Amino acid sequence: QVQLVESGGGLVQSGGSLTLSCAASGRPIISATMRWYRQTSGKERELVATITTGGITNYVDSVKGRFTISRDNAKNTVDLQMNSLKPDDTAVYYCNAQFDWPRVNYWGQGTQVTVSS
Repeated sequence: QVQLVESGGGLVQSGGSLTLSCAASGRPIISATMRWYRQTSGKERELVATITTGGITNYVDSVKGRFTISRDNAKNTVDLQMNSLKPDDTAVYYCNAQFDWPRVNYWGQGTQVTVSS
């Protein structure tokens, strides 16, 4: 069993920055694809950023150039650096770990990010 705990959310003004962190325990994440999702009330959860086991990253178009996902396998953590934040970035952000053998997904409890205009 893997536990994921997100931190770093909060209230920030438009144009500001936040760094979200996801701390994993119970299993090393070195063999997991790690992702950040976000969800607002009444909408489906949206994939924001992905980092593979090899360090390849991918982002949804709306955050490209503003968000950076990174991983530290030694610390068993994944971060999401968010710059130039916009009110549309307001959401609950969730960390996800996908292991492929066996195929299993784990989720954190989420952290609220609120961007004021």
